[in-house]
Order: sequence, then structure tokens, then C-alpha cells
Amino acid sequence: MQVKRFDMKKIVWMLVAATLLLSGCAKEFNQVYKSQDYRYKYEYAKECFAKGKYNRAALLLQELIVQEKGTSDAQESLYLLGLAQYMDKSYETAAEVFGRYVKSYPRGVYAEMAKFYVGESLYMCTPESRLDQSQTIRAITAFQEYLDIYPEARLKDKAQHRLFKLQDKLVEKELYSARLYYDLGSYFGNCSFGGNNYEACIVTAQNALKDYPYSSRREDFASLVMKSKFELAEQSVEAKKLERYQDAEDECYGFINEYPDSKLRNEAERYIQKCKKVTATVKD
Repeated sequence: MQVKRFDMKKIVWMLVAATLLLSGCAKEFNQVYKSQDYRYKYEYAKECFAKGKYNRAALLLQELIVQEKGTSDAQESLYLLGLAQYMDKSYETAAEVFGRYVKSYPRGVYAEMAKFYVGESLYMCTPESRLDQSQTIRAITAFQEYLDIYPEARLKDKAQHRLFKLQDKLVEKELYSARLYYDLGSYFGNCSFGGNNYEACIVTAQNALKDYPYSSRREDFASLVMKSKFELAEQSVEAKKLERYQDAEDECYGFINEYPDSKLRNEAERYIQKCKKVTATVKD
């Protein structure tokens, strides 16, 4: 029991000491924040950054970039503000600051890195693939501009890798949309009169195949086109059956030719047999 009491006392004293330390640090920061000595404030901001206190560094630098404008420290203070916000995971704000640096100092000391961090900041806050990808497109644009302006950039490989990852996210978004249309099928409309989700799936998947010809998900898009064309034929009115079954049959043959080892080959062959049977009946 004595040992436990000693341990509890030790813990309490540690908590008290930590509270006093934090209180002292907060008091010191408030004094610096209110100070009119901008040189001291700037050095303190850099010290905060070096110690990983990015939020405090950013708070000081937000005021300092106005005061330092036109001085020899203006570039560094603006770039450091962007870095502090990036490290504090305020990515959208960081992207804006780095963009401001590039606009203000296009030939500045930190211009190349600032341009990279515009894309990197946007990259870090891109949403999951099923959500709106406007931010992803902005990140792609930023990295592409970085590579266009600095074709021999020291972070060229990383920027290219980011571009591939971002493009993959756009591909996944299109695949998610195409699959959703396929799963909905004729739910939001009467297939007999066209304008249904199978047609939307076909258009979405075919556009993705054109836009991303080297995507690793190419077979997934192709399979959705094939299955949607078959389902569309299955639910067609008599006047459109022959044309749509023939189209579906051609699509199945094209799929097998392009992906002879696909796990969906048997399904494609079953579709072909059904298409042949139906077209023969319709012709008769």
C-alpha cells in the first residue's frame, strides 16, 4: 500500500509540474505575441517551428508577414508560414499561402519548393475516391504546373508519383460511378423506353477507357460495358432486341479477345450463346 501511495504522489507531482510548465510556456508565448519587437518575435517564431510547435509559429508568422513585407525576411517568413500550416495539417490554408508566395515571388529563393508544396498540400486533403474529386483535379493541375516550370526539379520523381496516385483516384471515382449505375440497373426508369442506368454505365465506362487507356482497372471498365450491354438487350422492346443483342455479342467477343484469361470469360461465353439464341429467334 505504501508503494502505491508513493506512486500516486509521484504522479500528482508530475502533473502539477507539467501544468506549471505549460502555464509558464503559455505566459511566455503571450508576451512574445503582444511584443512590438518584430525581430525578436520572428526569431521566436522560427524557434517554435524548430521545436515542432507549428500552431504557435503560424500564429506569430501570420502577423509578421505583414510587418516583414519589403524586408529581407519577407520571403522566408511567408514560406515558413506555409510550412508551419502544412506541418500543422492545415493543408488547404497551406496551399493558399504557398500559392501566394509563388505569385509574389515567382523567382524567389523558395519558389520551386513553394510550387511543389501547393500540389503537396492539395494532395494531402484530397477526399476518398467515391466523393467529389474537384480537389484532386486541383492537385493534379498544381503538380503538372510544377513539372512544366521545373522539368529538372529535384522533387520531380515524387511529383510524378503523386500524379499517378491522383490519377488512380480519378479512375476509382469513375469506376465507382459506373458500378453504381450498373447496380441501379433500371431502378430509375423504364428500360423499355431507354434512358436507363445501364446506358449511363456504358457511357461512363467507355469514357473512362478513352481517358485512362493505361489504367490497371481497364478490364473492370470493359466488363461493366459488356454486362451492361447484355442487360440492356435483355430488357429491350422487340424493336430494339436484335440490334442490342448483336451489339452485346460483339462486345463479348471483343472482351474475350482483349482479356482471354479473364475470370469473366465463362460469363462472356454464356452471354454469347444467349445472344446467338435470341438473335436467331428474332430473325426467324
